[in-house]
Amino acid sequence: MLPVNKFSIILCQWLWLGLFTSPVLADVIYTWVDDNGVTHYSQQAPQQESIQAEKLYSKDLSQAKVGFIAPVKKQEVPQTSEVEKSAALIRQKDAKQAQSICESATHNLEVLTTHTNLIRQTSDSSKPVAMTEEDRQTSIAQQQERIKLFCNKK
Repeated sequence: MLPVNKFSIILCQWLWLGLFTSPVLADVIYTWVDDNGVTHYSQQAPQQESIQAEKLYSKDLSQAKVGFIAPVKKQEVPQTSEVEKSAALIRQKDAKQAQSICESATHNLEVLTTHTNLIRQTSDSSKPVAMTEEDRQTSIAQQQERIKLFCNKK
């Protein structure tokens, strides 16, 4: 068994006393608004007698809850790009051309997704060139964009 001396008992009693008396010794907080409209908080009363200070007791103040309300994300208004505006104009003015672009894009997308070893002709030399995977993925993205712009899925 551990020897308990008188000093350790007194020290333990002072620790318990300090633990339970700290909330009782709440400080006064003074709050006031100066001539410039700035709100001040201090443990000392304002030195100017013309200023009316309000007393707040720290034991009466409670901390606000943090993290209970999720922040609201602002809704972004979708901006129409020039490509979307021109596609809408083509759909409005010439429905047959829009339908033709839609069918062509759908066919091209089907070919690009079903076959991997594709050969295309370059526009400047008319020579057949093997399509790289990067070119194929770029073309797939372009065809999907055309389908989104010109095909009316109702």
